[in-house]
Amino acid sequence: MSAGPAQAAVRRRWPWVAVGLVVLVVLVVVAARLLRFSGAGEAFVGTWSGAAPQPAGTPVGFPAWAAWQHGLNAVFLLFTVRSGWRIHRGGRPTTFWTRRNDGRIRTANVPVRIAIDLWSHFVADTLWVLNGVLFVVLAAVSGHWARIVPTSWAVVPQALSAGLQYASFAWPTEDGWIDYNALQQLSYFAVVYLAAPVAVLTGLRAAPGFAARLRFLDRRFPVRVAKRVHWWTMWFLVAFTAVHVFLVLATGALRNLNHMYAGRDDTSPAGLIVFAVSLLVVAGLVLALRPPVVRWFATRTGTVLHRPPKPRPSPSGRS
Repeated sequence: MSAGPAQAAVRRRWPWVAVGLVVLVVLVVVAARLLRFSGAGEAFVGTWSGAAPQPAGTPVGFPAWAAWQHGLNAVFLLFTVRSGWRIHRGGRPTTFWTRRNDGRIRTANVPVRIAIDLWSHFVADTLWVLNGVLFVVLAAVSGHWARIVPTSWAVVPQALSAGLQYASFAWPTEDGWIDYNALQQLSYFAVVYLAAPVAVLTGLRAAPGFAARLRFLDRRFPVRVAKRVHWWTMWFLVAFTAVHVFLVLATGALRNLNHMYAGRDDTSPAGLIVFAVSLLVVAGLVLALRPPVVRWFATRTGTVLHRPPKPRPSPSGRS
């Protein structure tokens, strides 16, 4: 199926959007450097270093569970976004999944048939949510919540200072093993405690089955609004991940990777090795989870109906 006029127009705009973003980034960096190294900028950074206020007794370092969950979060988020993008870009679905309404999971309502891409999205999203809930619980129990939850309004000017330092490429000098800077703290708080719940709630609001049962919300929170918010929340998470990875690699890759993947505060190659192996594992998963494999997994939990697409007729009308 050929792309429609709207899709063709979007494709024509992408190069100009990319050029505009590059120009915008250059202008922001130039303006930030002029401000950062001016008298007012020096005074502001001298007053507000960018450090995040933290309660006394906040744990130092990264426990093993945080390293594991950080890696799993990246994997589950990748497959969540990947399946969500397929749903957005896909044409008429050819494979469908229906939950078996027997055994321990039995409901009064007839199960809803959904496209296999939506099933894949639900599976990846469920794993991502469970991992996130476990992280929130462990952070609350261990006290590590204090690293990413603001506890003082001083975090606002501190975050502005850290942002100015980042934008001017004069990196903040905090020690990530001990604490985050204020901009990191606000960003992580927004991702864990704001964006993630918004993504889950809007996804449920727009999901087949749930949408039919939540019709009383149609006037105040229509499905189309939920889908739009869900879409832009996904892009926020993608943008955050891209910036996060860039800064990890640009502000001391070996030490940062050791913090997140090896649970140690040095510049040995241990974290880099674990990171590289994890990338290979993820690449292997992406290659392995071909449509036939996904359909096989789907049959473990429901009934799969696969209708191969009909061959397109040749322009001359002959097969």
